[in-house]
Amino acid sequence: MADSLPVTDRSRLRRSHQRGHFDRETIDAILDAQPLCSVGYVMDGKPYVTPTLQWREGDHVYWHGSSASRALRAGKEAEVCLSVSILDGFVMARSGFHHSVNSRSVTLFGTAFKVEDPAEKLAKLTRFVNGLFPGRYEGLRPDHEQDLKGTMVLGLKIEEGAAKVRTGQPSDEDEDYALPIWAGVIPVQTIVGEPIPDPRNLDSVEMPAHIRDFRMG
Repeated sequence: MADSLPVTDRSRLRRSHQRGHFDRETIDAILDAQPLCSVGYVMDGKPYVTPTLQWREGDHVYWHGSSASRALRAGKEAEVCLSVSILDGFVMARSGFHHSVNSRSVTLFGTAFKVEDPAEKLAKLTRFVNGLFPGRYEGLRPDHEQDLKGTMVLGLKIEEGAAKVRTGQPSDEDEDYALPIWAGVIPVQTIVGEPIPDPRNLDSVEMPAHIRDFRMG
């Protein structure tokens, strides 16, 4: 695993560069903590951004969708931008200008590739499901051939991009700290609720541990 992304990629981070992180440990931790991402690409000369789920395997991130998706077909062998963001808190300052958010984000750039081999595609999708819910895929009904044909998996090597992290209290003007205005941080957390069973579950089916104990990092 690389220790950091290429130095040349740091030129993309022009604002609040002090919040930039280029080490793989920080980047990987954010990717692993938040499966929801947005993938940007150009189709027919126009920009598009599509929300989807991503998962990381070593030096690559992957995402999937319908084989009929115009977005995925446009992303194959094309330049894409993949972004993941986690909101950790609202930063309430003493002026509107210095209000902010505590957050963690990663933005990656590169050329997407399609996972062509059916066996490799199945292995990727298995890791995707089991990465969120360990052991679940083995308990599901086997995929039909048409299931796999109807699913496309794209990947991107992690080699260009950056993480951006903000933590802590507001950064106000020195003179503003004397103002009688409350300032601080309102923390934000993603809470996983109690699972809601499908009413068509068989009476004999019990909730598995990977559902009951599911947590997000």
